[in-house]
Amino acid sequence: MGDTRDSVSLKRIVFVTVGTTCFDALVKAVDTLEVKQELTRRGYTHLLIQMGRGTYVPTKSLGEDGLMAVDYFTFSSSIADHLRSASLVISHAGSGSIFETLRHGKPLIVVVNEDLMDNHQSELAEELAARKHLYCAHPQSLHQVIAGMDLESLLPYQPGGATPVAKLINRFLGFPDD
Repeated sequence: MGDTRDSVSLKRIVFVTVGTTCFDALVKAVDTLEVKQELTRRGYTHLLIQMGRGTYVPTKSLGEDGLMAVDYFTFSSSIADHLRSASLVISHAGSGSIFETLRHGKPLIVVVNEDLMDNHQSELAEELAARKHLYCAHPQSLHQVIAGMDLESLLPYQPGGATPVAKLINRFLGFPDD
């Protein structure tokens, strides 16, 4: 029987999350043959998709076809365990999912939902991408982003303190600086 520690260490999981919304375009994009082939080529072995309220059901696979194993679920009380076990996270552009992933120190591709009106989430994703904390994609460009990504070039995210914001608010309200 093989050493289970070796098989666990060789398991490289891509965790995909859409949060509590419906984002079928993202689920469909990661379920394409070209995306799965590129992820497999890069050494990932498992694709776990949290599909939220979506109606598109991805294709499950045990990985016997030479590509990665694929599984999915709708919701989980916490995605922390999934984030901890992931080697790469592909997420919708919700700030909670973004910052939780960055706090876990995981490489992240944020996929912007273009169907949302007044999409402030894209501004956050694009700013963090410009600062080299993550990659930003759209459903139709996900394959190209994966193919071109260099995870070593990403910079760790260091959360800022609230002190500068509090000082600015105090100054605005006319309170003296401490």
